[in-house]
Amino acid sequence: MKADIGLIGLAVMGENLVLNMESKGFTVAVYNRTVDKVDKFINGRGQGKKFIGAHSIEELVASLERPRKVMMLVKAGQPVDSFIDQIIPHLEEGDIIIDGGNSHYPDTIRRTQYVESKGLLYIGTGVSGGEEGALLGPSMMPGGSNEAWPHVKDIFQAVAAKVEDGTPCCDWVGENGAGHFVKMVHNGIEYGDMQIISEAYFLMKNLLGMSHAEMHETFKEWNEGELDSYLIEITRDILGFVDEDGAPLVEKILDTAGQKGTGKWTGISALDLGIPLTLIGESVFARCLSAQKDIRVEASKAITGPQPEFKGDKAAFIEDLRKALLASKIVSYAQGYNLMQEAAKEYNWNLNYGGIALMWRGGCIIRSVFLGKIKEAFDNNPTLMNLLLDPYFKEKVEDAQQSWRNVVATAMMNGIAVPCFASALTYFDGFRSEQLPANMLQAQRDYFGAHTYERVDKPRGEFFHTNWTGRGGDTASSTYNV
Repeated sequence: MKADIGLIGLAVMGENLVLNMESKGFTVAVYNRTVDKVDKFINGRGQGKKFIGAHSIEELVASLERPRKVMMLVKAGQPVDSFIDQIIPHLEEGDIIIDGGNSHYPDTIRRTQYVESKGLLYIGTGVSGGEEGALLGPSMMPGGSNEAWPHVKDIFQAVAAKVEDGTPCCDWVGENGAGHFVKMVHNGIEYGDMQIISEAYFLMKNLLGMSHAEMHETFKEWNEGELDSYLIEITRDILGFVDEDGAPLVEKILDTAGQKGTGKWTGISALDLGIPLTLIGESVFARCLSAQKDIRVEASKAITGPQPEFKGDKAAFIEDLRKALLASKIVSYAQGYNLMQEAAKEYNWNLNYGGIALMWRGGCIIRSVFLGKIKEAFDNNPTLMNLLLDPYFKEKVEDAQQSWRNVVATAMMNGIAVPCFASALTYFDGFRSEQLPANMLQAQRDYFGAHTYERVDKPRGEFFHTNWTGRGGDTASSTYNV
């Protein structure tokens, strides 16, 4: 018996993914660098099932049907390169290496080129949904060597999550690093979604003085409307969870957030491509600030600010919060999609934006009803330049606008930090402004560095320099943008 696919890496994700593959009728060969994990799995969760245990890469490859498909679920970075070099000598032309980890997309671009130079095919696929998603149906975002897709399509789409009509949350994303880029943006949006939900919770608790039972009920209600999503659902559950002493567990968790780097990568990529990814950027910095716990404790004793006090209509403010959350979420996705559009131009990827929304519609951490509306927006207008210009999202944000302003202003006046609510609103106001103060900025640049400027009364592309002090010469700096 030969296996349909081989997997290296029997950690949480790998073990659950191969159980998912086997349950869909595929025979899977498994290998782990610590080989006793292979025996433990074969004699444990894999017992009596269609698995082939391998104690070496050579043995793993020998057990596979041609073209051989070897998938790695190992730690991103050097371990991936190391395994690629260990696998290549055992493969033949047309065989496929798959990286299912959270690799940085420039690495995937480089690895695709390297593996193809050896006569082999390469896939870098984002896999989202955590442990449960891997077992029951993740969202999968594959990219790499186009010729590889037909050979893995049946396996990937069989194990992926499905939306209501049975469509799998997995399709080919694009060339080389496209799959891992889209997964990176997914994770950046995840950072933003988690932060705005946390800001809403913090205002409920510290400004409105709501009990955990009240907050639990509010999130439960929100999850039955247009905010229906996995992250709202788990927030509802967290707020209803009590520790052994009957107290809310969430309040016993130290307020220092960890991160694995994908949100940071998203922000750096946005800076490199010149895209204003402000909400996701602020969500990364919010985690960084949370990690500075000791100095924040000192600052809280040394620096005073307003004491939160709410005097308005509590029920009305909760509805304002719901609308502010929706509007901020729309901005986050608008910025994320803008980043993908710019990357597609930069790297010559042919991305299907409606298809990406569908891939995120189920199985992944940011899955939500809302994504169906994004798919509709791009189905209606494939060349849509920004989600805020789609009629549905434009209407939603305009409807939420007053509530959004009220939430941000109230938080500011009460000294409660809401970095993502505020940055989302600031982006919205900047985006809808025909004029911004960049004319002053360009004048400053020309004054101190002769960087030139364009004029409103002259054609675009014509640049001017002024001798602002009378002491400068006529020489201007060359005009360029990073």
